[in-house]
Amino acid sequence: MHTKNTTHRLASLLALTAALAGCGGASDKTATPAPPSPPPPPPAATPVSVSFVQSANNVLEPSSSEPLSVNVSTNGSTAPNGTVATFAVNPTTAGTLAPVAPTTVGGVASTTLTVSSLPPTATFQVTATATSSANSASDSLTYYVRPAHKPLQVLVPAYFTATGTSTPWTTLTSGATSYPDVQITAIASTSSGVLTATTKEDTDLTTAVKAFRAVAGTSNRVIGYVATASSSGGTLSVSDVKATIDNYIRLYPKLLDGFFLDGMATDSARVAYFQDIYNYVKGLTSGMSTGASAPGTPLLIGNPGTYPVPAYAAVADTLVTYAGNAAAYQNVDPQPSSTWVYAKANTAQAMLVHSASTCTEMQAAVKNANRPRLNTGMVYATNLAIGAPWSALPTYWPQLLGTVDALNKERTLPLC
Repeated sequence: MHTKNTTHRLASLLALTAALAGCGGASDKTATPAPPSPPPPPPAATPVSVSFVQSANNVLEPSSSEPLSVNVSTNGSTAPNGTVATFAVNPTTAGTLAPVAPTTVGGVASTTLTVSSLPPTATFQVTATATSSANSASDSLTYYVRPAHKPLQVLVPAYFTATGTSTPWTTLTSGATSYPDVQITAIASTSSGVLTATTKEDTDLTTAVKAFRAVAGTSNRVIGYVATASSSGGTLSVSDVKATIDNYIRLYPKLLDGFFLDGMATDSARVAYFQDIYNYVKGLTSGMSTGASAPGTPLLIGNPGTYPVPAYAAVADTLVTYAGNAAAYQNVDPQPSSTWVYAKANTAQAMLVHSASTCTEMQAAVKNANRPRLNTGMVYATNLAIGAPWSALPTYWPQLLGTVDALNKERTLPLC
């Protein structure tokens, strides 16, 4: 009995051992080692960024200087003092930079750009680059070169009556007397700009024009308003326009310095039309004023009312590149599509702004025109609204002249 039980226990123990081995509970095999961990990644390069401290002025004049600055950051924070930012001009002949590789202070690196004696319409770029660890970043600005700035002038759509003892022409003349240093060009209008052989002289207009031109110490000018479209909207022929010009000279001999062409087109289809009229006006050798404009060179101002194709710059001495309300004028910008305006002096562009309700709004419009970026040297603003904006002078006429005078002399603007 004892032997039998011992044998039974031994068999049970062997069976249990086998079962445990089959379940992996016990084994004499060596476990497979875990694969090694991958090596840690190399340190990430420190990200760097560069951005110009944007200036409102990217239109410069030959031989002028302009301060430049860039913000430099690393890891999204201000770069450490002493971080180098390298500046470059392309093409290199466009100007010089001093210093070329300034270091940052408070995250800002600064230099001074001096423009070479470049011709108008020249374009160049300035680039700034900074490097941190294995990364580098850069930013660039494009600059345009315009002719030297000329004093602001005033262009007045004098489409108002000259009849009576106290008319807008009287106010116009008194303003010119108060501000003799501000050149005023008045656009005289009669017969809606279409004069025929039967048109009669407006003697009141003649008297008003003579009084305005006679203001001592001024170089005031008067030009005749010429329509290029009929009252029904149809285009007038070149011969009709030339007839109006001839009749202005017949009725107002020696009183006009040139002409104002209203309704000038903006596309290339009608360039030849206006080229013909321009050539005709420039060929006039008699009957024109011998005052503010040199004899034989009548002034011609065209009014497309917006930026036309570049070819129109060759068919007028001045183009009205904005005619509209004051609010919209703050958003006008010749860049990037009309940078050809920088080929001309600022007096080759004019603006006529209406609905500038307050004196403050007028001053904002005039200051905007005077910015190099707008490059506009003949200005006018009125509080009158669309419908009849040129039927009288603005209520702030003296302040308008005073604002132009102050900007020209770099003085504080008059109070409104």
